[in-house]
Amino acid sequence: MQLDSSIAAVVTGGASGLGAATARRLAARGVKVALFDLNSEAGEALARDLGGVFCQVDVTSEEQVEKAFAKARAAHGQERILINCAGTGNAVKTASRDKNTGEIRHFPLANFEKTIQINLIGTFRCIAKSAAGMLALDPTANGERGVIVNTASVAAQDGQAGQAAYTASKAGIVGMTLPIARDLMDEGIRVNTILPGIFNTPLMQGAPDKVKTSLAASVPFPKRFGEPEEFGELAEFMVTCGYLNGESVRLDGAIRMAPR
Repeated sequence: MQLDSSIAAVVTGGASGLGAATARRLAARGVKVALFDLNSEAGEALARDLGGVFCQVDVTSEEQVEKAFAKARAAHGQERILINCAGTGNAVKTASRDKNTGEIRHFPLANFEKTIQINLIGTFRCIAKSAAGMLALDPTANGERGVIVNTASVAAQDGQAGQAAYTASKAGIVGMTLPIARDLMDEGIRVNTILPGIFNTPLMQGAPDKVKTSLAASVPFPKRFGEPEEFGELAEFMVTCGYLNGESVRLDGAIRMAPR
């Protein structure tokens, strides 16, 4: 897909981190960008910088997602690009014993469900609604109506201890990538997924220096965190490379996560 001012994009989780870097990259190519996020302060500021539009939205809410797409389309027209970066994580063992009291507990099921609702169902909700809108568009000269890029995680393939919910949600995104690409193949809509490793996001920046140093050293090469701009670079490639479809690609410096 050619990127220019005739193209509109929606980036979920677009106010910071991987989503913000991707939004900046698309806007630099002239694309009209709408940011979906809960953080209104950061989202509004970035939207002003990019000349885009911000939509405050919780991806677990059907009503909020509908309203956000309506607002974005009123401002920019039907999007041809959807980048799904909205997500959350947690770290709780399936069952464990308190080292001090000996109390036995299990993963709170409400927390497990919340992770699935945000990461997996929220991603699918945005895919389904965006794809339905794309179907109304005329195809471009090369037959494309749209492109969807999702965000999973290397945890989808080698999740660590305490990551059962997070891994399940991200593995679900990887698992549905090819079926969705096949669902939409006759309509000229491509679907791909990125599995990022350890990235220099705001969440990681808040970790202790000792932890960050150790994590960076665990990456085979280069021995550093990935930069959000590198995620944006791969997302842009997935949008512009017309033959890339139905793929889930690791972006991780060749890391394979240890059990803990």
